[in-house]
This record gives sequence, structure tokens and C-alpha cells, in this order.
Amino acid sequence: MSAILQRPAADEHAPSHEGYIRHVPAGDVRMHLRTQLHETIALCSGVDERRAEQGYGPGKWSLKEIIGHINDAERVFAYRLLRVARGDQTPLPGFEQDEWVPTSGANQRTLASLLLEFAAIRASTMTLIDSLPEEAWLRRGTAGGKPVSARAVVYILAGHERHHVSILRERNVV
Repeated sequence: MSAILQRPAADEHAPSHEGYIRHVPAGDVRMHLRTQLHETIALCSGVDERRAEQGYGPGKWSLKEIIGHINDAERVFAYRLLRVARGDQTPLPGFEQDEWVPTSGANQRTLASLLLEFAAIRASTMTLIDSLPEEAWLRRGTAGGKPVSARAVVYILAGHERHHVSILRERNVV
């Protein structure tokens, strides 16, 4: 069985990422990523622009900011995947989402443009994932001061998006 079809072991990622990995359903993570894209776009597409700019509570991000954050995070995760899959042992820094979101300008954009960006980023991520040879999935590197395998990065990426979509649903944002 291909390594990408198996969930990453606990020693392949930081304990803080276990929650994201748990969000990924059983089965082929690549198919989940493809389905996830269409589900998320469909879920968010009908939201009014004004509503999409409002946080779901005091100090909480708006729908536009959440989609912008998902886009930023996917770019970071894809870069980590590339570096780790290629065997690069240079430690990769973490990123501070709470500093990035306010400076993203997401609320000044249309929701449609943010969702189109998500589709473009996901297409690029899938091209990278589909291009990797089998031996790349178990390669390991360091990101944010913690060890991570290429396989774990893909599961973290998928689970991160699911985590935020779950919050959007729970808070009746979408």
C-alpha cells in the first residue's frame, strides 16, 4: 500500500497537529483534498459579501479572513511539503497566523476572488502531491521546530482546512 494512503505515525508530526490529522477521513487523502475543494467552494459561495466580512463573534475572524488564512496556510504547507519531500534538512520556520490575518486585506476583496484563489492554490498543491515519487512520502524534515514527514504535511494541510470549515458550520457562518 502506498505510504500516502496511510495515516502518519505520531512521530511524524508535532503533537499539536494531531487534531488536524484527526479531521481527515479514512481513505485516499488525495481524493479527500479534491473533494474538499469543491465542498468548501459550494459551502461558501452563496454568502452575502457584507456577512462574509463580519466576524462570528468578538475578536473572531470573518469568513473572508478565514478563507484568506486557509489560502496562506496552504501555501506554507505546500512549501514545507516541497522542501521535506526533496530531502531538504534545513529547518523551516513557523508562521504567525494572528499577525498575518489582519494584514492580509481579505475583507477588502470579494469572497469570489478568495475562493478562486483557493481553487488555484489547491490545484497547484495537487500537482505537487501527484508528482511526488513514493519514496518522498516518508522523508522527514523540521518545520516550526518540530519533526515532520512529507506525508504528515499533506494530512495536516487537509485537516487544517477541515478544522476551519467545521468552525464555520458550528458557528452558522455558512
